[in-house]
Amino acid sequence: MSLKKFKPTTPGQRHKINSDYSEVTASKPEKSLVVGKSKSGGRNHDGKMTMRYIGGGHKQKYRIIDFKRSKHGIPATVKSIEYDPNRTARIALLFYADGEKSYIIAPEGLKVGDTVMSGKGATPNVGNTLYLSEIPLGTVIHNIELTPGKGGAIARGAGAYAQLNARDGRYAIVKMPSGETRMILTTCMATIGSVSNAEHSLVVSGKAGRKRWLGRRPRVRGVVMNPVDHPMGGGEGRNAGQHPRSRKGTPAKGYKTRAPKKYSDKLIIERRKK
Repeated sequence: MSLKKFKPTTPGQRHKINSDYSEVTASKPEKSLVVGKSKSGGRNHDGKMTMRYIGGGHKQKYRIIDFKRSKHGIPATVKSIEYDPNRTARIALLFYADGEKSYIIAPEGLKVGDTVMSGKGATPNVGNTLYLSEIPLGTVIHNIELTPGKGGAIARGAGAYAQLNARDGRYAIVKMPSGETRMILTTCMATIGSVSNAEHSLVVSGKAGRKRWLGRRPRVRGVVMNPVDHPMGGGEGRNAGQHPRSRKGTPAKGYKTRAPKKYSDKLIIERRKK
């Protein structure tokens, strides 16, 4: 993927930087792997707004992604690399040898025509999914399971990856995208390579309207609200000095919200860098 910088022909184009979508090879999704997607506008079943700043946006269809890669031992050919409006990464359409089709998160370097496989005996090539017990140490991985058979949960966003550092008995020691080092059962699966579309973080929308197309309404800062609406609101003119906190009063910027006796504490070897 490469980025495209626009000439300042209009105010909205002046700072705009976008993907050139050169890696995308198909314009329409596979019909059998698409379902409808409704928008809530941030409202619950009573019609009451429970989440602010949600609404509008372009109509989207949800692509069903195979995070489990449970078709072990059956080779699949990459038919196309596609854009997915529901995630930052690109997705790849696989045609299995037995006729089944599925979408996976496309890793960096995967091309149309490549063959991928999952399960025991698969080679540690980009796009293949293996058990952590079989992946060579030092390998860059993504779409990592935390519970065996549940499907990949870690490192699924654009450019994300983790690294398999060591194995100790039943556990593999993985350095997470956050910098945290953690133990994961070796019976969990992970996919080789890093997630595609790594330059996503460099994209500049250029105008507020592009946020509206994504269904994100303007976000109001707490300090400009009235005292009845936010703990940081009110005061004459621009008031500073209050402790930064959420609308419900939870302190921000350094306040620890993690449960002090969380079950996964014993699996964390090194915390992420602050």
